[in-house]
Amino acid sequence: MKIVAVSIDSEKDAQTFQADGGYKVPIAYGADPEAVAGATGAFFDPNRPCLHATGFILRPEGTISTAVYATGPIGRLTAADSIGHIDFRSKQA
Repeated sequence: MKIVAVSIDSEKDAQTFQADGGYKVPIAYGADPEAVAGATGAFFDPNRPCLHATGFILRPEGTISTAVYATGPIGRLTAADSIGHIDFRSKQA
């Protein structure tokens, strides 16, 4: 299983987020929010500008198994939900 995060934050802000949260996953930083929104369907608020959280679980062949889109501070794909989903799908296979 591979976990990757993408952030529109600067390198410093992404590293601070990673350190403060104790996250061990790689975080790509400095992403263009409009490009990410266009590629993934994530909600982009040009008035702020803000890219809202979007999470994906991919099948081994690369297709989307689950996608979670937030349009505000509620609705994040949690680690526990992700693991539960992966376990469930693995048992069905």
